[in-house]
Amino acid sequence: MANFLFVLASNDNEKATRCFQFAKIAHSKGHQVDMFFIDSGVDWAVKGRDGSTLTVTGDCVNDYLPYLIESEVATGVCTPCAKNRKMDEADFNSNMVLDGGPHLIDMAAEAKVFNF
Repeated sequence: MANFLFVLASNDNEKATRCFQFAKIAHSKGHQVDMFFIDSGVDWAVKGRDGSTLTVTGDCVNDYLPYLIESEVATGVCTPCAKNRKMDEADFNSNMVLDGGPHLIDMAAEAKVFNF
């Protein structure tokens, strides 16, 4: 199976929905999946964030993110991006941890990378 890395750099609902949709599809097909949130994408790490806003295609973050959390898909959250927004791991969903650029680069070197 393949190794995929999904990088989310936006708090945009449509970009997040697509990122989580494709991560779920890849994981459910048995592929190795990692995610990494940078820039304003770190906003999606926060527990309880409303993910019910529908996209033009009629789906939403809540259709995919709960699966990724329950399946414990490893998700790194850019440390400086989060800290400068006064966010901490205590605020995050259970599969998400503070992480840094060196690990992101190491993961990218071994994976097919999708950027959203």
